[in-house]
Amino acid sequence: MIDNENNEPEGVRLQKVLAHAGVASRRVVEDMIVQGRIRVNGETVHELGRRIDPEVDLVDVDGTAVQLDVSKRYVMLNKPTGIVSTMKDEQGRPDLREFTDEYEERLYNVGRLDAETSGLLILTNDGELAHVLAHPKFGVTKVYIARVDGKVAPQTIAKLTKGIELEDGPIKADKARLLDTSGGTSLVELTLHSGKNRIVRRMMASVGHPVRDLVRRQFGPLHLGTLPVGRSRELTKVERGELLTLSRATQDETPREGEK
Repeated sequence: MIDNENNEPEGVRLQKVLAHAGVASRRVVEDMIVQGRIRVNGETVHELGRRIDPEVDLVDVDGTAVQLDVSKRYVMLNKPTGIVSTMKDEQGRPDLREFTDEYEERLYNVGRLDAETSGLLILTNDGELAHVLAHPKFGVTKVYIARVDGKVAPQTIAKLTKGIELEDGPIKADKARLLDTSGGTSLVELTLHSGKNRIVRRMMASVGHPVRDLVRRQFGPLHLGTLPVGRSRELTKVERGELLTLSRATQDETPREGEK
């Protein structure tokens, strides 16, 4: 690219951009280019002199997106129960501000967990990614573990994946499995892409097993892991890459059947 007025190349060399993004040294990035491992806007780069606009161009290495905009912040929170998923609650209940105040950027939650549910919540200032992750039409999966009343039978697990009828329409789990049964309760894992309000609680109540405790363990490619309740951490470079890859790929996909 040449600037017409100054007759100088526009943009920044790709290896410099990726080195600044923490991918690898410039020399290693040059080797990656030669090996055909880097794409810009979906096209494999072969020229070592390739220049890009970091604010516009999309880059991926080995199929994983690279975060070039260093102003974007991505945080994982293990939300405690009793906290509402909003930045300011009109009723004065404890909200997410106590977890976002420590960050310089103005962060917002991606989607919601009801006050009685704990677990993985994403906080970010990346509005485009937040839209993809939260909007039901993109079908990003979430994994929940629920402690429910009673002994859940195999037939009930099958029913959850086959589909049940709720007051706002039919719903089914992508996956369901029984993890444990003891002391008059059962531990059930549900994988869903639905974004409907209190969906896990309503599904389990409809099959006769009200939820006692509920935690979200996974959101898209992110796993809660050993992050303690009430603690937050920034996503790793790998996790950020996985999220951005999912966001870019999902936007090009057709929404799931039945979701508009």
